[in-house]
Amino acid sequence: MDLGISGRNAIVCASSRGLGRACAEALARAGVRVVVNGRDPERLARVRDEIAASTGTEILAVAADVSTAEGREALIGALPQVDILVNNNGGPPPRDFRKVDHDALIAGLEANMIAPIALIQSVVDGMAERGFGRIVNITSGSVKAPLAGLDLSSGARAGLTGFVAGVARSVARSNVTINNLLPGAFDTDRIAALMNDQARQSGRSADEIRGQRERSIPAGRFGRPAEFGAACAFLCSADAGYITGQSILIDGGAFPGIL
Repeated sequence: MDLGISGRNAIVCASSRGLGRACAEALARAGVRVVVNGRDPERLARVRDEIAASTGTEILAVAADVSTAEGREALIGALPQVDILVNNNGGPPPRDFRKVDHDALIAGLEANMIAPIALIQSVVDGMAERGFGRIVNITSGSVKAPLAGLDLSSGARAGLTGFVAGVARSVARSNVTINNLLPGAFDTDRIAALMNDQARQSGRSADEIRGQRERSIPAGRFGRPAEFGAACAFLCSADAGYITGQSILIDGGAFPGIL
């Protein structure tokens, strides 16, 4: 399927692994020049080379922490213009809400709400002037179905969702869309780490916890990152201009609601 975005420029935050990498790969296969990002320069360089080799597309690497102003400036400065922005960042570690102190609260908001808003502020006017822009925020299924222990992550991402709801409507006439993708359980390093933590705390094996979690999902399995990347690439496509301000849950049917 031709997504109509070949030759466009994209920034995909936190894309050295997991869902961010899957989004970067899907965009690169569509012919988009992609800036990949992470905090480990060596790992990021490998990812850049691997995606470039598998897609034949120009891939740039910017090792930076998007939670900092300096990191965001480095990302924006890597391209002459930004047509597509995929906001992504790791969430705070699971912990009892009673142990989330002021510094942890601020760090969680910086990573999962303030940083993506700042990046949107940096690119949205240029997108509107050129008459094309696609912004996708990777949030979490916990925005719709919060999980105890991930309260800070859920709260910060829900705050981002609320913030961009009005913004999306204000730029839609300029063919700039802003949407949110809400992943459920995907086969990534992060979910493996969460299951390992649960295993240590419960005395059960990680395999047992995984099996129980998979059985609770109507699809009977965890999602594949490539599936998520494909959904992201479609939202960034030329034909997705009539989809904006939406929060799209991708969870194999785990959430039992209709809205």
